[in-house]
Amino acid sequence: MNPESSDHVAGLLAAGDRSDSPLADAMAEALAGRELLSHPFYLRWQNGDLAPSELAEYAVHYRAFEAALPVVLAAVVDRLRSEGEVEAAATVEQNLIDELGRPEPHLVLFDRFSDALVPQATATSPGPAAKALVATYADLVAEGPVATLAGLAAYETQAAAIATTKGDGLRRWYGLDSAGTEFWDVHAGMESDHGEWAVDALALLGADPSEVADAARRGADAWWALLDEREAEAPVSA
Repeated sequence: MNPESSDHVAGLLAAGDRSDSPLADAMAEALAGRELLSHPFYLRWQNGDLAPSELAEYAVHYRAFEAALPVVLAAVVDRLRSEGEVEAAATVEQNLIDELGRPEPHLVLFDRFSDALVPQATATSPGPAAKALVATYADLVAEGPVATLAGLAAYETQAAAIATTKGDGLRRWYGLDSAGTEFWDVHAGMESDHGEWAVDALALLGADPSEVADAARRGADAWWALLDEREAEAPVSA
């Protein structure tokens, strides 16, 4: 596990003295071997070893999740309200509010990042792994708030550290300015809250640790598969 990612996830799971709770154990179990900053694709990003074309292609595929995320969050909020889980709904709604407009809609920020990449992508639509990632979250939504929140937590408890390294790499190796890195810089500051809110909502719901572990692992596996696909399609060195 990347030490920075490991420490960040551990800190989130320890919030509210839950570090030795069944919920924390379930999340740790789900993320074992799926710490995204240890994936070869992200390691190459951190080291400046991605071809610019790889970044552009990645943006096309990642955008599918970014476009789906507000829909996923809104579905969880609506379901929790309909079930009378007012406090948990308010907790998740904070994440939704961020996605829709703090400081701008995050999809707008993402498109600014994509537009800053040279060369532009040749892909015009998400690939199989990106579609499978979105479908995984749609399945989790259908199963209910606990499954959805666990799947989101699997990513968001890692996402602040990931966003930090992405923004740093884009500036250091690829020459992007603040407009091009703003999406990642915003998430570097926000995702600690988003991950904590997901874990808090699971605690408020009295989530079954076995359900959390299963759903979180499915989310983590889908993210890992997205990076596997990007790595498999890396340009072959001459």
